[in-house]
Amino acid sequence: MSLLGSLQIASNALFASQIGLQVTGNNIANANTPGYVRQRAVFTPATTQLIGNLPLGLGVRVQGIIQQSDRFLSERLRGAISDLASTEAQEDVYVQLEALIGELTDTDLSSSMSNFFNAIDDILNQPEDIAVRNLAVLQGQALADDFRRLGSRVVDIRGNVNSQIASSADDINRLLAQVAELNVNIVQTEGGSTSASDAVGLRDQREVALAELSKILKVRVVEQPNGSVSLFAGGDFLVFDGEYRSVEVEYTLDRGLAVATVNLAATDAPIVATAGSLAGNYAARDEILGGFVDNLNELAATLAFEFNKIYSSGQGLTGLSEVQSEFTVDDETIALDQAGLAFTPVNGSFQAKVFNTRSGLTETTDIFVRLNGLNSDTTLEDLAASLNSIEGLVASVSPQRALTIATDSPILEFGFGSDTSHVLAALGINTFFSGTNSRDIAISDVVAADPAKFAASEGGVGEDTNVAFQLAAFADSALESRNGQTLANQYEDMVAKVTQASSVTQAVSEGFRVFQQTLEGQYLGLTGVSIDEEAINMIAYQRSYQASARLIATISELLNVLLTL
Repeated sequence: MSLLGSLQIASNALFASQIGLQVTGNNIANANTPGYVRQRAVFTPATTQLIGNLPLGLGVRVQGIIQQSDRFLSERLRGAISDLASTEAQEDVYVQLEALIGELTDTDLSSSMSNFFNAIDDILNQPEDIAVRNLAVLQGQALADDFRRLGSRVVDIRGNVNSQIASSADDINRLLAQVAELNVNIVQTEGGSTSASDAVGLRDQREVALAELSKILKVRVVEQPNGSVSLFAGGDFLVFDGEYRSVEVEYTLDRGLAVATVNLAATDAPIVATAGSLAGNYAARDEILGGFVDNLNELAATLAFEFNKIYSSGQGLTGLSEVQSEFTVDDETIALDQAGLAFTPVNGSFQAKVFNTRSGLTETTDIFVRLNGLNSDTTLEDLAASLNSIEGLVASVSPQRALTIATDSPILEFGFGSDTSHVLAALGINTFFSGTNSRDIAISDVVAADPAKFAASEGGVGEDTNVAFQLAAFADSALESRNGQTLANQYEDMVAKVTQASSVTQAVSEGFRVFQQTLEGQYLGLTGVSIDEEAINMIAYQRSYQASARLIATISELLNVLLTL
């Protein structure tokens, strides 16, 4: 080999060392850059050349610059990021929900219930004191307010989660478009499947985009031979080469909220979300918060209807002169148990009591409510006619299909008793609570305006406290409609479900967090920049460069000698 050939070998070595130093310097410069993947220059021996029978090497050549990464590890890390984001979304909602419930504080719902029933218990000691009855009414109002406040705040949180779901569609579209664009740039930069180098900066950007997308939606990433990646969610492809499929938001009504669903625009079907914040927010909105709203509504309905079933059979210190049912029917000519009432009456009867305030006499009439599935089942018209036939009462069905009852003389008052049909509670007549769920539960306008009408007596106006005795013990009374469960048990079960599920979610989230941190440590150990290691590489390339420069100097001296001969 000639001296000029040796000079070329030394030149190649200088170039290789220079490339190595440049890659090392780039790694050091990006040691703290988020998402940066360490690069490495790949050196291979140059092809040999035969000089006579001697195969002589032609030095070194730079085959390419690649990233120090493990694609399998990257896929596992993205999966761990998706799983953690899902459980963290649910964990965050449980934290907020537990704070709202505020159990073991002075502002929790159980404290309000205790205060209410304790106030009723005080009526037993001072039944003639209107101030004591007024306190019971006020405590009942506070309990209803607490129900509505808790329900409203849960709905607010549910609305916030729903907004996050809707906004995630824009983030998904942005990231899908970014990945598709980077696919095109990477393929162009790397020159397809024949390239020995990675489009390192572009691949870093794509990896960051994929990690961000994984926080929202769990996707399967398949790298193609040309360097692009294809993305799949379930069986649907999202990105292929430079093309992507956008998503859109569709709204439907659920539990009084216009809930958002992220759909694939091309198929108008919900995108498959098995993990990621999207899946976590779905679960938080529909199962955690939605389930709690259902349980809270059920608790409010149980309190209102079951309490009113007892209360409506009682009388206060004064009777009623006029009343209109809170609830209306769909059709006044069909049976009451099929008329669309929120609470369903049953076959039975109740007593209508007409009090003469001058004589002190009481006329009691039994009103039968037949609901046994036969043609003679009682309708609202039938009920109004039965009440209207009682001397001293005027009953009718209003144009809004509500039942109105009034006396025909100013010296008459009326009340009710012994309602085994529960039709009074179902219609909202002589009741304490109004409303049917946690959003609208309140206190009856009648008793709110006149606490003397608080129905504590069973035998007549101001006669006894038998009804108040039953009401005071209501929270711990076994309810047939709840299969023997008490109202207190129902509340405890509702709170226990939240606390237990919260503990499980926190444990699962912590497990995913540890797993994700472990994978991230492995990933950073492989892809992260070590300053010590890069310093060693820098010294090695420096020495190699110096040796190559010394070789060039030596060859130059030999050429000078040769030229002077």
